Amino acid sequence: MKQIFTLILTALFIVPTFSQEHTEEIATHLAEETTTYYFIRHAEKDRSDANNTNPNLIQNGILRAAKWSYVLEHVTFDAVYSTDYNRTKQTAQPTAEKNNLDISIYNPRTLYSEDFIKNTKGKTVLIVGHSNTTPMFVNTILGKEKYESIDDSNNANLYIVTISSSGEISDTLLVVD
Repeated sequence: MKQIFTLILTALFIVPTFSQEHTEEIATHLAEETTTYYFIRHAEKDRSDANNTNPNLIQNGILRAAKWSYVLEHVTFDAVYSTDYNRTKQTAQPTAEKNNLDISIYNPRTLYSEDFIKNTKGKTVLIVGHSNTTPMFVNTILGKEKYESIDDSNNANLYIVTISSSGEISDTLLVVD
């Protein structure tokens, strides 16, 4: 009888421990499968030459790019994407440097491709684009036309799109000025 009591007592301590470890393992796995995209438009660009299709950031834009890196400092990014323009790469650079990452270039004409989905699944990603491509990219992921092009004077929108392990998509728009 004493052995049965010891066996039952031991089981009472082992089962909850196994259950807790199993629950933590499942939670970790689900977190690893969550994909989170942070979308921003490039910062303020040089508009002094209307013929320049690839301008750099102006001083206010450089300051905004640095501000984005501070706004996002508590986010650990796995990747940083930018279109292949000076203004977007310069906007992405401070955040990429804080995360010890290189900037990956994406083509805004082929938004949310199968390769992009595969390469970013389960990761936290910053994507820097333009007044028209950023909301278009978000809309493509959402599967609906929710956001319009960003006003040309607005460089402060932050879109956050999360895709859970079950495929549920949620989004948030913040204005960080």
